[in-house]
Amino acid sequence: MHKLYSTNRERFRQISLHLLIVLCVSALIVWFLPRSEGQHFRYDVGKPWMYGSFIAKFDFPIYKTDEAIKKEKDSLLKQFEPYYNYNTDAEEKAISAFLTKYGNGIPGLPREYIRIISDRLHRLYHAGIISTPEYSELYKDTTAMVRIVSGKKATSVPISCIYSTMGAYEKLFTDEKLAAQRPILQRCNLNEYITPNLLYDKERSETERNDLLSGIPLASGMVMSGQKIIDRGEIVDAHTVLVLDSFEKEMQRRNASKGEILSTTIGQVLFVTILLLLFTIYLLLFRKDYYAKPRSIAMLYFLITVFPLLVSLMMRHNIFSVYVLPLAITPIFVRIFLDSRTAFITHVTIILICAAAVRYQYEFIIVQLVAGLVAIFSLRELSKRAQLFKTALFVTLASMTVFYAMQLMQSKDSFSADWSMNYHFIVNGIFLLLAYPLMYLIEKTFGFVSSVTLFELSDTNRDLLRKLSEVAPGTFQHSITVGNLAVDIANKIEADGLLVRTGALYHDIGKMKNPAFFTENQVGVNPHDKLSDIESAQIIISHVTEGLRMAEENNLPSVIKDFITTHHGCGMCKYFYINYKNKHPDEDVDTSLFTYPGPNPFTREQAILMMADTVEAASRSLSDYTEESITNLVNKLIDAHVNEGHFTECPITFRDISIAKTVLIERLKSIYHTRISYPELNKR
Repeated sequence: MHKLYSTNRERFRQISLHLLIVLCVSALIVWFLPRSEGQHFRYDVGKPWMYGSFIAKFDFPIYKTDEAIKKEKDSLLKQFEPYYNYNTDAEEKAISAFLTKYGNGIPGLPREYIRIISDRLHRLYHAGIISTPEYSELYKDTTAMVRIVSGKKATSVPISCIYSTMGAYEKLFTDEKLAAQRPILQRCNLNEYITPNLLYDKERSETERNDLLSGIPLASGMVMSGQKIIDRGEIVDAHTVLVLDSFEKEMQRRNASKGEILSTTIGQVLFVTILLLLFTIYLLLFRKDYYAKPRSIAMLYFLITVFPLLVSLMMRHNIFSVYVLPLAITPIFVRIFLDSRTAFITHVTIILICAAAVRYQYEFIIVQLVAGLVAIFSLRELSKRAQLFKTALFVTLASMTVFYAMQLMQSKDSFSADWSMNYHFIVNGIFLLLAYPLMYLIEKTFGFVSSVTLFELSDTNRDLLRKLSEVAPGTFQHSITVGNLAVDIANKIEADGLLVRTGALYHDIGKMKNPAFFTENQVGVNPHDKLSDIESAQIIISHVTEGLRMAEENNLPSVIKDFITTHHGCGMCKYFYINYKNKHPDEDVDTSLFTYPGPNPFTREQAILMMADTVEAASRSLSDYTEESITNLVNKLIDAHVNEGHFTECPITFRDISIAKTVLIERLKSIYHTRISYPELNKR
């Protein structure tokens, strides 16, 4: 009863945890999904109208575009005349200062030049002088006229008749009477006597400017209630876009957006939550092993979260096109680390969630669905860079083809297709190549092992394997032979051959601690002769714990460590156990002293290694390698594993075991086949 209660409690805890994950992921995704205030429809020029017939339910104006309003403003501002106040004191002060300094004449010039310069300064001030920066700004704004206010009178004057401070200074020296004396006059610093006498009247000018702009109408027409705007399938043109944009603005003006944002948010929450719940139910019903592994759940929900967030940010901030985002990278990762069906379901979940953020959901879903399927079909495992390049090429071509197929179905004209999308799909294919370096991050973050890593680990030139070949050459050869046998079995029963080969290379690395105590490394002398059966059994058993320690020191993946701990399972060191039992028939033997720590194999690959390891080691003890002796040996050893319950915790079937027996028998027969003796040459 207590056990049942504990089981139900654990199940409830798991379900609650996964529901919490679903809710948290849903909340995060919905938070980033775009929600345009008052956005009722999604449309673009040149695209067909995807909704039903749209008829205006109320009168609303057709608002001009921002560009049109700006153009009208610029046109009116060309006629705008800014106000400047005339300052009479500036002229008096400037001329008075000039006469004070040069009242007695300018050195090197006749005295009459004092009068001439004073007269020319008077003419400049009478025309009007503006500071050089203000004058440049007027020309920049293409202002043609200004209004000069003197007292209560405002006079419009062309800008060309007014001088800047710099222009007035240059005007002095262009005078026919002063030009000849320019070298002398330049030493007089006449610019000090030229100051602006026209001052900008900001308040009056801004008031006049605003009054002028306020006369620009914001609308260019009206849409009457009951008027049809567009029907399903019609191509959206520029005028229709203007009308639809005006409708959206009018809805915002009527304060209808707040309620609509709330309803949109509720819809998004329901939509995303339902999809995530369906995905979780799929794992619960069909992939319970993934459901129970935190690393699998973490990777799957991470991928489901990150791509909708990226799509939402791209749509919200209008960053590039969503088609450059390599969504097909998700099924590649899931296919490599898990399986094809889960990869497809994960990909479908992601693109459906992303569809809530994009404009043209139909096109997006179809293109991304095809891209994901091609990625899954074209890349069963990732062991070479060329494989990924081919996959990226296939995905790019497939995306292009299906996109333009839909374009042709809609337009009926090959020349009207949007060929610029080629660049988006090519960039998508280039980004898809990032799967190779990103796979390393996924491995390290979530604890998976890829085919690339297994290939690297199976390299016999690695430090640990090279050391094994030097310290325990017999064990090294045994490991290679076991690996070859295990791969043949794995290929026949559709298990992971690369994984089991790699596991076979490392399963006996613990024998490096005491290599001479294992028969494959002995040369004439057996150190067990000097030890008791219990001591010998402990040394033999310790190669499992020592192997695990070495694996941890060399940072081997956990999946490889599992091969080290499970290749003997919870079996017994029978040779020394039977010897001890025969020597002490009346003694109750503590079997734990002769039992491996385990656990028993819990994957098909581990079971394959156990069978191959046991059979290969025992086959060396046969005195006669006949078909009958090999068959009897294989059947006896594997049946013993089955009877002792070593395979009860792994998903291997009796059919798989039968196939394994057949493979082992055939391979051992080929390894230990009898060779003919060569005749000797008769000597004469």
